[in-house]
Amino acid sequence: MKGSVLAFDFGLKRIGVAVGDWETLLAHPLETIAEAANDPRFARIGALIAEWRPVELVVGLPMTLDGEEHDLSKRCRRFANQLHGRFGLPVELVDERLTSVAAEGRLREMGRSVRANKAALDSLAAQEILQDYFSK
Repeated sequence: MKGSVLAFDFGLKRIGVAVGDWETLLAHPLETIAEAANDPRFARIGALIAEWRPVELVVGLPMTLDGEEHDLSKRCRRFANQLHGRFGLPVELVDERLTSVAAEGRLREMGRSVRANKAALDSLAAQEILQDYFSK
């Protein structure tokens, strides 16, 4: 497969976004969408899709440590369905267990406070989700 991929770490308050491509199999944090309402969220996602022209989208699916679906899993599935319906691109759901923990560790390694950098945390979590997807 060739082309770019956008990944999303869906949250009720923010959506972390990362980008990567099949040629390098490397993911990079892109931005965090800090809109609570759907219309501005999807407008920004549409602009990112127009800019990056991905061949597919990836959405992190929250799971408990024992592999059960999380309270937010249903909302993430709905978000993935909305992405597919609005933009007509294939959407893959990826188990996002421990991606936020890994992102927090990376922030700390950079000497940055997790609490003061919530927006960076979301885009780093999206990067972890996409890198996990490329690794499978």
